[in-house]
Amino acid sequence: MEVTTAVNSPSTNPGDTPGALHKDPDVVIFGFWVFMMSDLIFFGVVFAIYITMIGATAGGPGPRELFDFGSLFAQTMLLLTSSLTVGIATVTMKHQRSQTSFLFWVVVTLVLGLGFLALELYDFSEMAAKGGVPQRSGYLSAFFGLVPLHGLHVTFGCLWMLVLIAQIWRVGMVDIIKLRFLRLALFWHFLDLIWIGIFSVVYFGGWVYG
Repeated sequence: MEVTTAVNSPSTNPGDTPGALHKDPDVVIFGFWVFMMSDLIFFGVVFAIYITMIGATAGGPGPRELFDFGSLFAQTMLLLTSSLTVGIATVTMKHQRSQTSFLFWVVVTLVLGLGFLALELYDFSEMAAKGGVPQRSGYLSAFFGLVPLHGLHVTFGCLWMLVLIAQIWRVGMVDIIKLRFLRLALFWHFLDLIWIGIFSVVYFGGWVYG
């Protein structure tokens, strides 16, 4: 199989490190965009289900009883800040700065993502203590079909970061690692956009109309 090394591309800017790329980087990035658009359609369907079920509490607890906006604000700040730090990591990589600096910002992003997940799990446990469990009502079934789905994506993103960190320590900042990180950064920004939708529609909208 023919292997292309040190491919220069406006979308990757891999530099002169001796990495190996098996495909055109632009094709790979485009393919990942297609994946994210399909994921966006899936989220759109789950959002639609949630909207139709806002009032279906079946006499159980609703948004006003269950949501803690102090915790939600902290989660939002953590995730939005992580979008900034993953952007800084991308700039650091593109401008060929030190590997240590790049890894620092990736680790900061990972810590922020884990902090978000910890607060989200705490909120779920508090909701369960108030009777807010998926089987209690159609509203809660729709809620737990949407919000944990986003959390599962964040969990996958954190695992992805851990794998990339291990690969960088093993082989360095080769081209194929840079391309993988670019896809991770796109994925992470996508999750931030989904969270803005969740905060606006699920939490704020649910509190207003629930």
